[in-house]
Amino acid sequence: MIFSWRRKKKVTKLNSCKELTIPSHFRCPISLDLMKDPVTLCTGISYDRENIEKWIEAQNSTCPVTNQPLRNFDIIPNHTIRKMIQDWCVENKNYGIERVSTPRIPIDSSQVTEICSRLMIEAQQGNEKKCRELVERVRILAKESERNKKCIVECGVGYVFATCFEIFSMGIQEELLKDLLSGMTWMFPIGQEGISKLVSSTSLRCMARFMRGEDLSARQNAVIVMKELLYYDQSCTNALIDIEDLVESLYQMVKVPICPSTTKVSLTVIYSIISYTSSENNKKIVSKFVNMGLVCLVLEMLVDCEKSIIEKGLAILDIFCNFEEGKQKAYEHGLTMAIIAKKIMRVTEMATDCSISILWKLCKSGNNENNSVIEALELGVFQKLLVVLQVGCGEKTKEKATELLKLMNLYKDRVDCFDGSTFKYLKKSY
Repeated sequence: MIFSWRRKKKVTKLNSCKELTIPSHFRCPISLDLMKDPVTLCTGISYDRENIEKWIEAQNSTCPVTNQPLRNFDIIPNHTIRKMIQDWCVENKNYGIERVSTPRIPIDSSQVTEICSRLMIEAQQGNEKKCRELVERVRILAKESERNKKCIVECGVGYVFATCFEIFSMGIQEELLKDLLSGMTWMFPIGQEGISKLVSSTSLRCMARFMRGEDLSARQNAVIVMKELLYYDQSCTNALIDIEDLVESLYQMVKVPICPSTTKVSLTVIYSIISYTSSENNKKIVSKFVNMGLVCLVLEMLVDCEKSIIEKGLAILDIFCNFEEGKQKAYEHGLTMAIIAKKIMRVTEMATDCSISILWKLCKSGNNENNSVIEALELGVFQKLLVVLQVGCGEKTKEKATELLKLMNLYKDRVDCFDGSTFKYLKKSY
Protein backbone atom coordinates (compact mmCIF):
# COMPACT_ATOMS: atom_id res chain seq x y z
CA MET A 1 0.00 0.00 0.00
CA ILE A 2 1.25 3.42 -0.92
CA PHE A 3 0.54 6.29 1.40
CA SER A 4 0.56 9.77 -0.02
CA TRP A 5 2.01 12.33 2.32
CA ARG A 6 3.42 15.79 2.26
CA ARG A 7 6.27 17.08 4.34
CA LYS A 8 5.06 19.81 6.67
CA LYS A 9 6.80 23.07 6.13
CA LYS A 10 8.77 24.27 9.10
CA VAL A 11 7.23 27.52 10.30
CA THR A 12 9.47 29.72 12.36
CA LYS A 13 7.57 32.09 14.59
CA LEU A 14 9.24 35.13 16.01
CA ASN A 15 8.90 35.40 19.74
CA SER A 16 6.92 38.62 19.94
CA CYS A 17 7.28 38.64 23.71
CA LYS A 18 11.05 39.04 23.49
CA GLU A 19 12.07 42.64 23.99
CA LEU A 20 14.68 43.93 21.59
CA THR A 21 17.54 45.74 23.32
CA ILE A 22 19.50 48.39 21.47
CA PRO A 23 23.27 47.97 22.03
CA SER A 24 24.53 50.72 24.32
CA HIS A 25 27.23 51.86 21.86
CA PHE A 26 24.50 52.48 19.26
CA ARG A 27 22.69 54.94 21.53
CA CYS A 28 23.37 58.65 21.67
CA PRO A 29 24.63 59.50 25.19
CA ILE A 30 22.49 62.65 25.19
CA SER A 31 19.08 61.38 24.01
CA LEU A 32 19.68 57.63 24.66
CA ASP A 33 18.00 56.97 21.30
CA LEU A 34 19.41 55.01 18.38
CA MET A 35 21.86 57.24 16.52
CA LYS A 36 20.91 58.16 12.95
CA ASP A 37 23.94 60.26 12.07
CA PRO A 38 26.76 59.37 14.49
CA VAL A 39 29.61 61.86 14.75
CA THR A 40 32.68 61.99 17.00
CA LEU A 41 34.10 64.87 19.03
CA CYS A 42 37.76 65.51 19.75
CA THR A 43 37.31 63.57 23.03
CA GLY A 44 36.58 60.38 21.07
CA ILE A 45 32.95 60.08 22.19
CA SER A 46 30.28 59.56 19.51
CA TYR A 47 26.92 61.36 19.51
CA ASP A 48 24.00 61.82 17.16
CA ARG A 49 24.76 64.89 15.07
CA GLU A 50 21.52 66.73 15.81
CA ASN A 51 21.89 66.35 19.59
CA ILE A 52 25.53 67.37 19.85
CA GLU A 53 25.00 70.37 17.58
CA LYS A 54 22.22 71.57 19.90
CA TRP A 55 24.57 71.04 22.85
CA ILE A 56 27.29 73.16 21.25
CA GLU A 57 24.82 75.84 20.10
CA ALA A 58 23.71 76.18 23.74
CA GLN A 59 27.21 77.61 24.48
CA ASN A 60 28.45 74.42 26.16
CA SER A 61 32.22 73.96 25.83
CA THR A 62 32.67 70.56 27.46
CA CYS A 63 32.07 66.97 26.39
CA PRO A 64 28.67 65.80 27.76
CA VAL A 65 30.07 62.39 28.81
CA THR A 66 33.62 63.08 30.02
CA ASN A 67 33.05 66.72 31.00
CA GLN A 68 36.45 67.50 29.48
CA PRO A 69 36.95 70.93 27.86
CA LEU A 70 36.65 70.73 24.07
CA ARG A 71 39.87 71.76 22.34
CA ASN A 72 37.84 72.38 19.20
CA PHE A 73 34.29 71.97 17.99
CA ASP A 74 35.07 69.85 14.94
CA ILE A 75 32.45 67.16 14.31
CA ILE A 76 33.73 64.12 12.40
CA PRO A 77 31.27 61.60 10.89
CA ASN A 78 31.70 58.12 12.39
CA HIS A 79 31.14 55.93 9.33
CA THR A 80 32.14 52.72 11.17
CA ILE A 81 29.44 53.04 13.85
CA ARG A 82 26.89 54.14 11.25
CA LYS A 83 27.57 51.03 9.14
CA MET A 84 27.27 48.80 12.21
CA ILE A 85 23.95 50.43 13.13
CA GLN A 86 22.63 49.94 9.59
CA ASP A 87 23.62 46.25 9.62
CA TRP A 88 21.98 45.79 13.02
CA CYS A 89 18.77 47.39 11.74
CA VAL A 90 18.67 45.03 8.76
CA GLU A 91 19.22 42.00 11.00
CA ASN A 92 16.35 43.04 13.26
CA LYS A 93 13.85 44.21 10.65
CA ASN A 94 11.40 41.54 11.84
CA TYR A 95 11.10 43.53 15.05
CA GLY A 96 9.88 46.54 13.12
CA ILE A 97 13.27 48.27 13.10
CA GLU A 98 13.72 50.45 10.03
CA ARG A 99 17.13 50.78 8.44
CA VAL A 100 18.84 54.07 9.23
CA SER A 101 19.42 55.87 5.95
CA THR A 102 22.85 57.18 5.04
CA PRO A 103 22.87 60.86 6.03
CA ARG A 104 23.48 63.44 3.35
CA ILE A 105 26.27 65.96 3.56
CA PRO A 106 24.92 69.17 5.16
CA ILE A 107 24.70 72.17 2.87
CA ASP A 108 26.83 75.26 3.37
CA SER A 109 26.01 78.93 2.92
CA SER A 110 27.61 79.14 -0.54
CA GLN A 111 25.13 76.59 -1.93
CA VAL A 112 22.18 78.43 -0.43
CA THR A 113 23.46 81.78 -1.71
CA GLU A 114 23.76 80.35 -5.22
CA ILE A 115 20.16 79.08 -5.11
CA CYS A 116 18.97 82.50 -3.89
CA SER A 117 20.79 84.32 -6.69
CA ARG A 118 19.33 82.03 -9.34
CA LEU A 119 15.85 82.30 -7.85
CA MET A 120 15.95 86.11 -7.88
CA ILE A 121 17.11 86.17 -11.50
CA GLU A 122 14.43 83.71 -12.64
CA ALA A 123 11.72 85.59 -10.71
CA GLN A 124 12.65 88.93 -12.28
CA GLN A 125 12.45 87.26 -15.70
CA GLY A 126 9.06 85.77 -14.83
CA ASN A 127 10.21 82.18 -15.34
CA GLU A 128 7.68 80.30 -13.23
CA LYS A 129 8.90 76.80 -14.08
CA LYS A 130 12.50 77.47 -13.06
CA CYS A 131 11.34 79.23 -9.88
CA ARG A 132 9.23 76.24 -8.87
CA GLU A 133 12.22 73.93 -9.38
CA LEU A 134 14.43 76.11 -7.17
CA VAL A 135 11.75 76.45 -4.47
CA GLU A 136 11.32 72.67 -4.49
CA ARG A 137 15.10 72.30 -4.15
CA VAL A 138 15.01 74.48 -1.02
CA ARG A 139 12.14 72.40 0.40
CA ILE A 140 14.04 69.14 -0.12
CA LEU A 141 17.21 70.52 1.47
CA ALA A 142 15.29 71.80 4.49
CA LYS A 143 13.59 68.44 4.92
CA GLU A 144 16.90 66.60 5.12
CA SER A 145 17.97 68.03 8.48
CA GLU A 146 17.42 70.79 11.02
CA ARG A 147 20.94 71.98 10.30
CA ASN A 148 20.04 72.58 6.66
CA LYS A 149 16.89 74.41 7.69
CA LYS A 150 18.85 76.67 10.04
CA CYS A 151 21.40 77.43 7.31
CA ILE A 152 18.60 78.33 4.88
CA VAL A 153 17.03 80.75 7.36
CA GLU A 154 20.36 82.38 8.25
CA CYS A 155 21.21 82.93 4.58
CA GLY A 156 18.12 85.10 4.10
CA VAL A 157 16.06 82.80 1.89
CA GLY A 158 12.94 84.17 3.58
CA TYR A 159 13.58 87.60 2.05
CA VAL A 160 14.07 86.03 -1.39
CA PHE A 161 10.83 84.05 -1.05
CA ALA A 162 8.98 87.20 0.06
CA THR A 163 10.33 89.13 -2.93
CA CYS A 164 9.29 86.38 -5.33
CA PHE A 165 5.86 86.22 -3.72
CA GLU A 166 5.35 89.94 -4.31
CA ILE A 167 6.56 89.66 -7.92
CA PHE A 168 4.16 86.84 -8.80
CA SER A 169 1.25 87.88 -6.53
CA MET A 170 -0.52 89.76 -9.33
CA GLY A 171 -0.29 86.84 -11.75
CA ILE A 172 -1.98 83.46 -12.02
CA GLN A 173 0.94 81.31 -10.85
CA GLU A 174 -1.12 79.74 -8.08
CA GLU A 175 1.06 76.68 -7.45
CA LEU A 176 4.28 78.68 -7.23
CA LEU A 177 2.67 81.13 -4.80
CA LYS A 178 1.42 78.26 -2.65
CA ASP A 179 4.92 76.75 -2.56
CA LEU A 180 6.41 80.09 -1.54
CA LEU A 181 3.83 80.52 1.25
CA SER A 182 4.49 77.00 2.52
CA GLY A 183 8.21 77.70 2.71
CA MET A 184 7.84 81.04 4.47
CA THR A 185 5.85 79.52 7.37
CA TRP A 186 9.14 78.37 8.98
CA MET A 187 11.53 81.07 7.69
CA PHE A 188 10.63 83.93 10.03
CA PRO A 189 12.15 86.30 11.02
CA ILE A 190 12.80 87.47 7.46
CA GLY A 191 14.00 90.98 8.24
CA GLN A 192 12.33 94.33 7.73
CA GLU A 193 12.97 94.29 3.98
CA GLY A 194 11.25 90.92 3.64
CA ILE A 195 8.30 92.11 5.71
CA SER A 196 7.97 95.20 3.51
CA LYS A 197 7.51 92.89 0.51
CA LEU A 198 4.74 90.92 2.22
CA VAL A 199 2.81 93.91 3.56
CA SER A 200 2.43 95.41 0.10
CA SER A 201 -1.18 95.60 -1.06
CA THR A 202 -0.66 92.99 -3.80
CA SER A 203 0.90 90.46 -1.40
CA LEU A 204 -1.77 90.93 1.26
CA ARG A 205 -4.59 90.62 -1.28
CA CYS A 206 -3.01 87.44 -2.59
CA MET A 207 -2.87 85.93 0.92
CA ALA A 208 -6.48 86.95 1.56
CA ARG A 209 -7.44 85.27 -1.72
CA PHE A 210 -5.84 82.01 -0.61
CA MET A 211 -7.68 82.22 2.72
CA ARG A 212 -10.97 82.29 0.80
CA GLY A 213 -9.97 79.39 -1.44
CA GLU A 214 -10.72 75.69 -1.21
CA ASP A 215 -7.12 74.50 -0.78
CA LEU A 216 -6.89 73.80 2.97
CA SER A 217 -3.10 73.76 3.00
CA ALA A 218 -2.90 77.14 1.25
CA ARG A 219 -5.47 78.62 3.64
CA GLN A 220 -3.49 77.36 6.61
CA ASN A 221 -0.15 78.65 5.30
CA ALA A 222 -1.61 82.06 4.44
CA VAL A 223 -2.97 82.67 7.93
CA ILE A 224 0.30 81.46 9.53
CA VAL A 225 2.35 83.91 7.45
CA MET A 226 -0.13 86.68 8.32
CA LYS A 227 0.27 85.88 12.02
CA GLU A 228 4.07 86.12 11.74
CA LEU A 229 3.76 89.44 9.91
CA LEU A 230 1.63 90.89 12.69
CA TYR A 231 4.07 89.59 15.31
CA TYR A 232 7.08 91.30 13.75
CA ASP A 233 5.30 94.40 12.42
CA GLN A 234 2.15 95.45 14.26
CA SER A 235 1.84 98.57 12.12
CA CYS A 236 0.66 96.49 9.16
CA THR A 237 -2.77 96.05 10.79
CA ASN A 238 -3.99 99.28 9.20
CA ALA A 239 -2.99 97.92 5.79
CA LEU A 240 -4.76 94.63 6.51
CA ILE A 241 -8.16 96.15 7.28
CA ASP A 242 -8.21 97.77 3.86
CA ILE A 243 -8.11 94.34 2.20
CA GLU A 244 -11.53 93.44 0.84
CA ASP A 245 -13.22 90.44 2.48
CA LEU A 246 -10.32 89.87 4.91
CA VAL A 247 -12.64 90.03 7.92
CA GLU A 248 -14.99 87.51 6.35
CA SER A 249 -12.07 85.23 5.46
CA LEU A 250 -10.81 85.21 9.04
CA TYR A 251 -14.34 84.60 10.32
CA GLN A 252 -14.70 81.60 8.00
CA MET A 253 -11.33 80.24 9.19
CA VAL A 254 -12.77 80.10 12.71
CA LYS A 255 -16.27 78.97 11.70
CA VAL A 256 -15.06 76.14 9.47
CA PRO A 257 -11.92 74.98 11.32
CA ILE A 258 -9.16 73.07 9.57
CA CYS A 259 -7.41 71.93 12.75
CA PRO A 260 -6.95 73.25 16.32
CA SER A 261 -3.58 74.84 15.52
CA THR A 262 -5.03 76.76 12.57
CA THR A 263 -7.98 77.92 14.68
CA LYS A 264 -5.54 79.20 17.29
CA VAL A 265 -3.52 81.05 14.64
CA SER A 266 -6.70 82.57 13.16
CA LEU A 267 -7.83 83.82 16.57
CA THR A 268 -4.35 85.26 17.13
CA VAL A 269 -4.59 87.21 13.88
CA ILE A 270 -8.06 88.52 14.80
CA TYR A 271 -6.83 89.55 18.25
CA SER A 272 -3.82 91.36 16.77
CA ILE A 273 -5.98 93.23 14.26
CA ILE A 274 -8.54 94.45 16.81
CA SER A 275 -5.80 95.27 19.35
CA TYR A 276 -3.32 97.19 17.22
CA THR A 277 -5.62 98.92 14.73
CA SER A 278 -5.66 102.70 15.04
CA SER A 279 -8.49 104.09 17.18
CA GLU A 280 -10.47 105.52 14.24
CA ASN A 281 -10.58 102.11 12.53
CA ASN A 282 -10.90 99.97 15.66
CA LYS A 283 -14.63 100.43 16.18
CA LYS A 284 -15.28 99.81 12.51
CA ILE A 285 -13.37 96.53 12.39
CA VAL A 286 -14.91 95.28 15.67
CA SER A 287 -18.36 96.12 14.34
CA LYS A 288 -17.72 93.96 11.26
CA PHE A 289 -16.68 90.94 13.34
CA VAL A 290 -19.60 91.37 15.75
CA ASN A 291 -22.20 91.69 12.99
CA MET A 292 -20.89 88.54 11.34
CA GLY A 293 -21.57 86.62 14.56
CA LEU A 294 -18.07 86.12 15.91
CA VAL A 295 -19.21 86.74 19.51
CA CYS A 296 -21.65 83.81 19.45
CA LEU A 297 -19.16 81.66 17.53
CA VAL A 298 -16.40 82.19 20.10
CA LEU A 299 -18.77 81.58 23.01
CA GLU A 300 -19.87 78.25 21.55
CA MET A 301 -16.24 77.34 20.89
CA LEU A 302 -15.30 78.01 24.53
CA VAL A 303 -17.55 75.18 25.72
CA ASP A 304 -15.05 72.52 24.67
CA CYS A 305 -11.65 73.36 23.20
CA GLU A 306 -7.93 73.52 24.03
CA LYS A 307 -6.61 75.86 26.72
CA SER A 308 -4.65 77.98 24.25
CA ILE A 309 -7.77 78.50 22.13
CA ILE A 310 -9.79 79.39 25.24
CA GLU A 311 -7.22 82.06 26.12
CA LYS A 312 -7.38 83.63 22.66
CA GLY A 313 -11.18 83.46 22.55
CA LEU A 314 -11.59 85.13 25.94
CA ALA A 315 -9.08 87.84 25.02
CA ILE A 316 -11.09 88.63 21.88
CA LEU A 317 -14.38 88.74 23.81
CA ASP A 318 -12.78 91.06 26.37
CA ILE A 319 -11.98 93.57 23.61
CA PHE A 320 -15.42 93.18 22.03
CA CYS A 321 -17.01 94.04 25.38
CA ASN A 322 -15.36 97.46 25.23
CA PHE A 323 -18.03 98.34 22.67
CA GLU A 324 -21.79 98.48 23.07
CA GLU A 325 -22.35 96.26 20.04
CA GLY A 326 -20.13 93.57 21.50
CA LYS A 327 -21.78 93.69 24.92
CA GLN A 328 -25.25 93.58 23.38
CA LYS A 329 -24.39 90.44 21.41
CA ALA A 330 -23.00 88.87 24.55
CA TYR A 331 -26.23 89.67 26.46
CA GLU A 332 -28.32 88.13 23.69
CA HIS A 333 -26.52 84.79 24.00
CA GLY A 334 -28.22 82.88 26.79
CA LEU A 335 -25.11 81.04 28.02
CA THR A 336 -22.65 83.94 28.09
CA MET A 337 -22.50 84.38 31.86
CA ALA A 338 -22.42 80.63 32.51
CA ILE A 339 -19.60 79.98 30.03
CA ILE A 340 -17.44 82.89 31.22
CA ALA A 341 -18.02 82.12 34.90
CA LYS A 342 -16.93 78.54 34.39
CA LYS A 343 -13.53 79.60 33.03
CA ILE A 344 -12.52 81.40 36.24
CA MET A 345 -9.77 79.38 38.00
CA ARG A 346 -10.31 76.51 35.55
CA VAL A 347 -7.96 77.19 32.64
CA THR A 348 -4.97 79.53 33.06
CA GLU A 349 -4.17 82.76 34.86
CA MET A 350 -4.64 84.71 31.64
CA ALA A 351 -8.04 83.10 31.07
CA THR A 352 -9.07 84.00 34.63
CA ASP A 353 -8.02 87.63 34.12
CA CYS A 354 -9.97 87.90 30.86
CA SER A 355 -13.05 86.20 32.34
CA ILE A 356 -13.16 88.60 35.30
CA SER A 357 -12.67 91.56 32.98
CA ILE A 358 -15.56 90.41 30.75
CA LEU A 359 -17.87 89.89 33.73
CA TRP A 360 -16.91 93.29 35.13
CA LYS A 361 -17.82 94.99 31.84
CA LEU A 362 -21.10 93.10 31.50
CA CYS A 363 -22.20 93.66 35.11
CA LYS A 364 -21.46 97.39 35.06
CA SER A 365 -23.36 98.05 31.87
CA GLY A 366 -26.36 100.32 32.55
CA ASN A 367 -29.65 98.74 31.48
CA ASN A 368 -28.56 95.11 31.91
CA GLU A 369 -26.76 95.57 35.22
CA ASN A 370 -29.44 94.05 37.45
CA ASN A 371 -29.95 90.86 35.47
CA SER A 372 -26.23 90.30 34.89
CA VAL A 373 -25.26 90.71 38.54
CA ILE A 374 -28.06 88.44 39.77
CA GLU A 375 -27.16 85.78 37.20
CA ALA A 376 -23.50 85.99 38.22
CA LEU A 377 -24.47 85.51 41.87
CA GLU A 378 -26.58 82.47 41.02
CA LEU A 379 -23.66 80.97 39.09
CA GLY A 380 -21.35 81.18 42.09
CA VAL A 381 -19.14 83.95 40.71
CA PHE A 382 -19.01 85.60 44.13
CA GLN A 383 -17.22 82.66 45.76
CA LYS A 384 -14.85 82.28 42.83
CA LEU A 385 -13.84 85.92 43.02
CA LEU A 386 -13.06 85.53 46.72
CA VAL A 387 -10.79 82.58 45.92
CA VAL A 388 -9.04 84.57 43.19
CA LEU A 389 -8.32 87.40 45.61
CA GLN A 390 -7.08 84.98 48.26
CA VAL A 391 -4.78 83.12 45.86
CA GLY A 392 -3.47 86.34 44.32
CA CYS A 393 -3.76 88.08 40.96
CA GLY A 394 -2.63 91.17 39.07
CA GLU A 395 -3.51 94.67 40.24
CA LYS A 396 -6.03 95.36 37.45
CA THR A 397 -7.76 92.03 37.99
CA LYS A 398 -7.82 92.63 41.74
CA GLU A 399 -9.49 96.02 41.28
CA LYS A 400 -12.15 94.59 38.96
CA ALA A 401 -12.80 91.59 41.20
CA THR A 402 -13.20 93.85 44.24
CA GLU A 403 -15.62 96.14 42.40
CA LEU A 404 -17.65 93.13 41.29
CA LEU A 405 -17.83 91.80 44.84
CA LYS A 406 -19.05 95.13 46.18
CA LEU A 407 -21.61 95.38 43.38
CA MET A 408 -22.89 91.87 44.10
CA ASN A 409 -23.22 92.75 47.76
CA LEU A 410 -25.94 95.24 46.79
CA TYR A 411 -28.03 92.44 45.24
CA LYS A 412 -27.55 89.76 47.89
CA ASP A 413 -31.15 89.98 49.08
CA ARG A 414 -32.47 88.96 45.68
CA VAL A 415 -30.61 85.65 45.63
CA ASP A 416 -31.86 82.75 47.74
CA CYS A 417 -28.72 80.65 47.61
CA PHE A 418 -26.74 82.72 50.15
CA ASP A 419 -26.97 82.81 53.92
CA GLY A 420 -25.12 86.08 54.19
CA SER A 421 -21.92 84.71 55.77
CA THR A 422 -19.89 85.21 52.62
CA PHE A 423 -21.03 88.82 52.40
CA LYS A 424 -19.98 89.40 56.01
CA TYR A 425 -16.57 88.04 55.06
CA LEU A 426 -16.42 90.51 52.17
CA LYS A 427 -17.30 93.44 54.44
CA LYS A 428 -14.64 92.36 56.94
CA SER A 429 -11.86 91.73 54.43
CA TYR A 430 -12.43 94.35 51.74
